[in-house]
Amino acid sequence: MRVLLGISGASGAAYGVRCASLLLSREVELHAVVTRTAWKILSDEVGKGKEAPAGLEDRRRWLADIVSASRPFRLYADDDFRIPFASGSNPPDAMIIAPCSMGTVGRIASGVSSSVLTRCADVVIKERRPLVLVTREAPLSVIHLENMLSLARAGADIFPACPGFYHRPESVSDLVDFVAARALSRIGIDTGSFPRWGEEYGEF
Repeated sequence: MRVLLGISGASGAAYGVRCASLLLSREVELHAVVTRTAWKILSDEVGKGKEAPAGLEDRRRWLADIVSASRPFRLYADDDFRIPFASGSNPPDAMIIAPCSMGTVGRIASGVSSSVLTRCADVVIKERRPLVLVTREAPLSVIHLENMLSLARAGADIFPACPGFYHRPESVSDLVDFVAARALSRIGIDTGSFPRWGEEYGEF
């Protein structure tokens, strides 16, 4: 399964990092696109005190270190429209954007393919492949809500980063894991990383 993971410029970089880690642990063929703003936020929020380097391959190694990547993955520049998934002739099997900023939501909803990330999302929608948007914003304006409604009508999964608490989280990591695992479940990947509601009753 080929999954394209997008990380956009919204607070919540940990969601993208954890999605990448879980995808790699499930033997998925992972491809990634990180926006220019997202690199700065990754550095600030999860960068272990290190800023992202400039070169693409150096950035891939830097991100792999943060993700604690168990396997190699492919990283693409957000201005390289030659990548495979920028064409409907070669779409990914599924795409997740985590976190997904409201600016990214608006551009995808309007069909504005001004970056590789938004172009790939456009391709995924038109080719009717799963698209999961782990949205990050509060409060939501009418504009945000209308954009998300447009995308939901087009087939995207709008997945706000709202963790559950029934699994009794003990750390921020537990909350991040909940959101990331649930996002992956929307594309058919079961991480088995947290109990499902009602499992305490056991099986018949």
